[in-house]
Amino acid sequence: MLEEWGGKRYNSFGVHLRRLFGERVHRVSLDAGFTCPNRDGTLGTGGCIFCDAGGSRAGYVNPKTPVEEQLRSGMEIISKTTGAKKFIAYFQAFSNTYAPPETLETLYYSVQKFPDVVGIAISTRPDLVPDEILDLIEKIAVQKYVWLELGIQTMKEETLRRLNRGHGVQQNIDAIRRAKLRPHINILAHMILGLPDETDTEIIMNARMISELGVHGVKMHHLYVVENTVLANLYREGKAKVYEDVEDYAHIAVRFLENLRPDIIVHRLHGFATSGLIAPSWTSNRFLGTQKIEELLNKYNTYQGKYYNSPHF
Repeated sequence: MLEEWGGKRYNSFGVHLRRLFGERVHRVSLDAGFTCPNRDGTLGTGGCIFCDAGGSRAGYVNPKTPVEEQLRSGMEIISKTTGAKKFIAYFQAFSNTYAPPETLETLYYSVQKFPDVVGIAISTRPDLVPDEILDLIEKIAVQKYVWLELGIQTMKEETLRRLNRGHGVQQNIDAIRRAKLRPHINILAHMILGLPDETDTEIIMNARMISELGVHGVKMHHLYVVENTVLANLYREGKAKVYEDVEDYAHIAVRFLENLRPDIIVHRLHGFATSGLIAPSWTSNRFLGTQKIEELLNKYNTYQGKYYNSPHF
């Protein structure tokens, strides 16, 4: 497996893309002007406790410009800094299926006319993928490389309520199962490690549960705190904790990987933020978390999926 994974001890998205497209491919983040039912009053107005007003928007994105201009500008910036010539248009900010199918169809197809765009990624909530939208995404996925990114976060009901997600575990399961019925869609689960009151055992069980549900990819995030969020208040009051030491996060991330199905593609090992960051401070280093995780994988001679088929972890 290590040879197949480009010498890494996990199934890296970067290696996967180079194998698939023959060269380096980068995501270009986009803000298509969506909101979220957890913000616009449909489910609530406060949003998830960890989410700020930018909805995970990348720093180089100007949400006031049209999506096509955002894409063009983003490709230029990334090409100059990385040398990449192929890109994935990444609808990132907020809930990118939160519109009628005809509106979404126009939007999704608008980025495909760029010859350097080899695929699209659509980030959304598991309660915002009705069958008609999954059918639309499948139609696109027949022609184009597509990832549907679902904000699963955890498979623990109590934690989802504490996060004010506005959906439950059953909706997580249902969204993945229905998306799996469309064979051309690649399904990705966003998972946060270190959520309030979740134990190491529960974090590991999250890895096993999404593996068994059959997702194709995962983005691992550590819990971090930014300004103007409910989580910021809880953190300052001592009611929420984060992995202040990157080594602590790296250890649980390794255990998560060990219990993850080995063919799942790992798109990200940890989160990254600079604007408004409160804690942990290492979150502002784009590479430190990955470095520490890879060091531990090597140190303990372990790898993704090592314990996936074992009753023990």
